[in-house]
Amino acid sequence: MSVGVVGLGYVGLPLVVAFAEAGEDVIAVDIDPRKIAAISVGESYVEDIPTPRLAAVRERITASTEYAPLAAAEAILVCVPTPLTANREPDLEPLQSTAAALAKVVRAGQLVVLESTTYPGTTRELLAPELERVSGLTVGKDLNVAFSPERVDPGRTDYTLRNTPKVVGGLTDGCLERALALYGKVCDQLVPVSTPEAAELTKLLENIFRSVNIALVNELAIVAERMGIDIWEVVDAAATKPYGFMRFEPGPGMGGHCLPVDPFYLTWRARQFHTATEFIELAGKVNQYMPDHCVERIELALNDAAKPIKGSKIAILGVAYKGGIGDTRESPALRIISTLAARGANVVYHDAFVPELGERVNTPLAEALAGADAVVLVTAHPGIDHLTIAREAALFVDLRGVTRGISAPNLARL
Repeated sequence: MSVGVVGLGYVGLPLVVAFAEAGEDVIAVDIDPRKIAAISVGESYVEDIPTPRLAAVRERITASTEYAPLAAAEAILVCVPTPLTANREPDLEPLQSTAAALAKVVRAGQLVVLESTTYPGTTRELLAPELERVSGLTVGKDLNVAFSPERVDPGRTDYTLRNTPKVVGGLTDGCLERALALYGKVCDQLVPVSTPEAAELTKLLENIFRSVNIALVNELAIVAERMGIDIWEVVDAAATKPYGFMRFEPGPGMGGHCLPVDPFYLTWRARQFHTATEFIELAGKVNQYMPDHCVERIELALNDAAKPIKGSKIAILGVAYKGGIGDTRESPALRIISTLAARGANVVYHDAFVPELGERVNTPLAEALAGADAVVLVTAHPGIDHLTIAREAALFVDLRGVTRGISAPNLARL
């Protein structure tokens, strides 16, 4: 089999490597020539794929910025971004461009699977019609089309593409069978559903579930702070209940491509059906507010130390959206830093996973901590002794709960 993958980011590249490791020839396509150049020499730019792993299967991979080679593939997986516009509505331009380009090269007998997270109806109403319109092929007869949502959690090693159950929905029974046969080569457990819409909504439900529960605990954190209650103690205590409770922890806000973005795909789609998703939208508002609340918490902590934000040196520890990776997409650290800088603070950051952040560069840890009026833990990366830093800092603002259970005059928590 020859498998094509369009979009070689944190979803696409692992698929490329997995199918190559399964013995398939893979055609990897992306509009970014830097990614193509890296793959061509066996160098990985995705943290979940070590360079030696990619290099070991490089001979099975043909990387290109052109779509034409995909005509030789038996199956094509689409993993392009599905971001939001400035007005927080779905931006389907990357997907539309990909569909238009694919439609010019697809041939009878191929399988096309969309993996990009999107609203229910995208596969049936956008992708399939575009492929049919240009190619002249009929989906279900000449061409198989399905949707299978990615379930990648960057930096995670216990659950991978191989052992994470794979949800698949086809436009017809035949489309579903083809897609199941394909993913059976790289996934141990397959979860067929009746339609692409069911698969599309499954992915949104997974992420909305997390978004809503994170918003709930974040809102409780704000209330608890004003009541003088330690929210971390409360979460720890509640988590001892063996049923009916799932642990979620407060933080400076959500980051990454999925949680801050995906719920808005459903709220936008729901409006087309004259339905308001008030619960989901409220959760989004709470989570978007958290970076601003964290700045207020920093300001109050500095005030208690008789210092203003303006002119103070504030060291930010961790700017990636989660620990152990270098992904800064939608990271709450971005807004925290920009807001502090706008209020006159001298902001530096340390994050060994993120060498550059716009015009800022990673500051060595010792240099960042030296003379800092406040050290703010935004992202808890492994390998850093945060407790020692907290004890030695003039002021340590903990937005991740690493100092819970510790009482000291120089500590402030979310």
